[in-house]
Amino acid sequence: MATKEELQALADQEIEDAKPMYKQVNSERLELTDADYAQAKIDLGNSKWNDQEFGYIDARKNAYPSIGDQLDMQYHDAVDGTTTWKDAVAKVKSDNPKPE
Repeated sequence: MATKEELQALADQEIEDAKPMYKQVNSERLELTDADYAQAKIDLGNSKWNDQEFGYIDARKNAYPSIGDQLDMQYHDAVDGTTTWKDAVAKVKSDNPKPE
């Protein structure tokens, strides 16, 4: 995993490589100011850090079966003596590991 400083350096380079960048102000196309570029670098660096540190949370939420499907799995596991629900949850967690 990258450090916050490494991710910020990557973000800084991406913004530099994307220059010139523009914004729309009152129907006028203007190049970003130095302050705008500085803020864009900070924002992109923070976004990269958040994705690295917390992206697994959204990935897991999207990968889990619906609550109804999970309850159905648990019912059938209890009736049939299977481990379908535990296996499904374990797969989601292994496919989307929590950063250490």
